Amino acid sequence: MKKNNFKKTTKNFYQTKIIAIRIHQNAPGSFYCGCKIIWKQKKGIPILGSCGYKIRKNKNRATRIEWEHVVPAWQFGHQKKCWKKGGRKKCTQDQTYKNIESDLYNLQPAIGEINADRSNFMYDELKKQTPKYYGKCKMKIDFKRKLVEPPKRSRGSIARTYFYMSERYKIILSQKQKKIFKKWDKIFPVTKWECTRERLIFQVQGYHNNYVYKKCLLKK
Repeated sequence: MKKNNFKKTTKNFYQTKIIAIRIHQNAPGSFYCGCKIIWKQKKGIPILGSCGYKIRKNKNRATRIEWEHVVPAWQFGHQKKCWKKGGRKKCTQDQTYKNIESDLYNLQPAIGEINADRSNFMYDELKKQTPKYYGKCKMKIDFKRKLVEPPKRSRGSIARTYFYMSERYKIILSQKQKKIFKKWDKIFPVTKWECTRERLIFQVQGYHNNYVYKKCLLKK
């Protein structure tokens, strides 16, 4: 993969997703649940049995991989004029919004049903009795309070993504978010895959996620 300026290599979110597929060919499973993924050209198919995933209700989206924005589009877009005029679709002509939407560091391959159910809900730590809807995948969603507790396998990466996005794009985090993400960053250190992924994205975008990159340097 050539080292190019990200803005010159992608013109839209569709092209970004094609690049994301190339980067994630050797990803150790879907982001939240860890299901094995079969990549077929421009799409990914999760092997649900490989992670004990149980479909909640949306079979169509449960049987495909979608690109999850860890920091949801609503969080970085809803205050923009374009969003207020017509939501996410209206912002497709806003260059600043397009740059944020297409940042590969913020995109993860997730089971489509999980992507749909998570929506723009914020991450949190939920009560133990919060229902688990997805079989052995330990993703908790409180639909009434619009909150999500991700499985442990993704928490460190989520924290480091939020810190990076907050710094680069001036996204404001609440004190509660900062506290949770600092905790997750400490408890769940960078993985070998996280370091590999950061390196591959850097080769495309030309800048690091220093919250991952610096920790990877220390591991060498």
